[in-house]
Amino acid sequence: MRLTLCAMPKNKNRKMTTLSEEEIIQFLKTNIEPTENHFYGNGYRTSVILTDGTYLPCVTFRNRKTIVDLAIRRFKEELSGKSVFSKSSGLGYREIVKTFVTSGNCINHYDISTVNFSRFAFPQNIQRQIKGETAMSWTAFVAKFNDNRMLSFGTSWDTEYFDLPDDFDLKNVTEIINNSYIHKNGEIVGHKSLGEERFDNLQHIYRQRPFFECYLDHL
Repeated sequence: MRLTLCAMPKNKNRKMTTLSEEEIIQFLKTNIEPTENHFYGNGYRTSVILTDGTYLPCVTFRNRKTIVDLAIRRFKEELSGKSVFSKSSGLGYREIVKTFVTSGNCINHYDISTVNFSRFAFPQNIQRQIKGETAMSWTAFVAKFNDNRMLSFGTSWDTEYFDLPDDFDLKNVTEIINNSYIHKNGEIVGHKSLGEERFDNLQHIYRQRPFFECYLDHL
């Protein structure tokens, strides 16, 4: 099911119809299984089309309250001296405000005309199988598909969205093999088994994709 109010406009200068927050939430609750995040709250991974026709393949919707509560708590901690930054710098409060205000990719819900599934997001039951760091700031794994094909994936941080060839569908993944790669000969190679050649003889590793977030009041 795709939630859309209109087709692509023939007149490129005419904006598409905006979805209401209630319509977006109805689609998310009906069609998208949320991912759990202790700090930022549940996330609904989608793709969207903006009112000017711009296509964004990776957009995560979250409840605005969770991130606002987190920001307020962190601001209070900095003001009370419980800083995660160097106390001698005296910049803790400014740094934490900067983090919440100027970092991250964010879009407004009133700029969205269409919400759909994202082909770059693993189903929740598969994503849960991605576990542990393979090395410092690096997580690698192999995904097996129901047609016996395999792909190698790697990420330096998050597992929300991954790049993917056109002829693959993440809904068809049957197994995740953590801390592993695919050798050019087709064999699965564990990270600890890599020799001096390291990555030279490995198949292409598909990396995490950048994504946007959109916050809603009643999600």
